[in-house]
Amino acid sequence: MGALELASRFTMAPLAGYTNLPFRLVVRSLGGLGLATTDLVNGRALLTGSRKTLDLIETCPEDRPYAVQIYGGRPPELADAARFLVEKIGGGLASIDINMGCPVNKVTKGGGGSAMLCQITSAVELVRAVVEAVPVPVTVKMRLGWDASQITAPHLAREFEEAGVAGLTIHGRTREQGFSGSVDIEGIRRVVQAVRRIPVLGNGDVRNLTDAARMLGETGCAGIALGRGALLNPWIFHHLQRWDTTGDPGVPPTYLRRLDFMRDHFAQLVRLRDERFACLTFRKMAAWYCRMLRPGREIQQEMVMLHSVSHFDSLCEQMRPALEERDTHPWHETQVPLNLPSGPIAHW
Repeated sequence: MGALELASRFTMAPLAGYTNLPFRLVVRSLGGLGLATTDLVNGRALLTGSRKTLDLIETCPEDRPYAVQIYGGRPPELADAARFLVEKIGGGLASIDINMGCPVNKVTKGGGGSAMLCQITSAVELVRAVVEAVPVPVTVKMRLGWDASQITAPHLAREFEEAGVAGLTIHGRTREQGFSGSVDIEGIRRVVQAVRRIPVLGNGDVRNLTDAARMLGETGCAGIALGRGALLNPWIFHHLQRWDTTGDPGVPPTYLRRLDFMRDHFAQLVRLRDERFACLTFRKMAAWYCRMLRPGREIQQEMVMLHSVSHFDSLCEQMRPALEERDTHPWHETQVPLNLPSGPIAHW
C-alpha cells in the first residue's frame, strides 16, 4: 500500500471496544497478521486531547505494523488530526485509515462514517485533504453505499484512487443493512474492478478458510480484512497466511492452547493498566471466549461479572479438566456459531 509493504495480505479490521493494544499484541504473537488497526477514533477528540481517545491509539514497539483509523466530516479538522498522529507516534505509524463505513448514529449524525457515502464531493475533498497533509500512506474503509438504491462505493473508489489513497477496504454491506444479511460478494468485486492500481481488501463474513477462498477467488481482492472472525478464532491470520504460502493451513489449536491464549490476553490487559481495567474490559470479550471454549453457562455467567485476577484464575482452573477431556476429540469450527449483530445501528 503505497510505500508500505505488508508481510501478509490478511489484516485486522477495527472493532470498537475490542481491537485495543492488548488484543492486537496477543494476536500478533500467533503470526500471520499483516496489519492491525485501532478502534475508530474521533478526529476532533484527538485534537482536543481527550484522555479516552488518546487511550484508543496507545501502541508500543511490538505493535507493528500499526495503523490508526480516524473519522469526521470536516476536511481541515481530519487533516489536522492526521498531522497530530504523525507528530505523536512518529515512525511507529504505518498508515492512517479513514472510516467511511461505520453505521452507528453517533458517528453518522456528525457527517462521519457511512454518512460520507452520500456526499461524493465532500468525501473526495476530505480524503484529498488527509492525503496531502501527511507523509504516511492513507487508506479508506467503506461500505457499498447508504442503501440498495445508493451504491456509491465503485465511483468513490475511483475518485479516492485519483485523490492519492494507497488502498481501500470494502465491507460488502450497505449502511442500511448494518450487519444483517449476507455480504455482497459481487458488490465487492465491482469495487475491485473500479480501481486501476491500488489494492482493495475484502471485508465481511470471513470466518474460515472456505470463506477466505471465496472472497479472494470471486472478488479478485488483494487481501482480506477480518473483524469478528478474528474474535472467534484469533489463529485465523496464522492459518490463512500459512495456507496462502504453502497450501496447508496447519493444525487447529487445542482447547488448552485456546485457554492459554485467553490467559495471555487477560495478562496483557492487566499489564497495560490495572486489575479493574482488565476485568471491566474482559467482560466484553467473555461471550466470544465462551463460544470458543464452551465452558458451560455457569462459568460464562461468572466471566461476564469478572471482578479480580484471582477470580479469573479460578475460573480458568475450573475449565481445565473439561478442556483436557475435549482435547481428545478434533476441533470442529462448525461447533461454534458466529452470531452476527442485527440492525443498522448495531456495532462492536
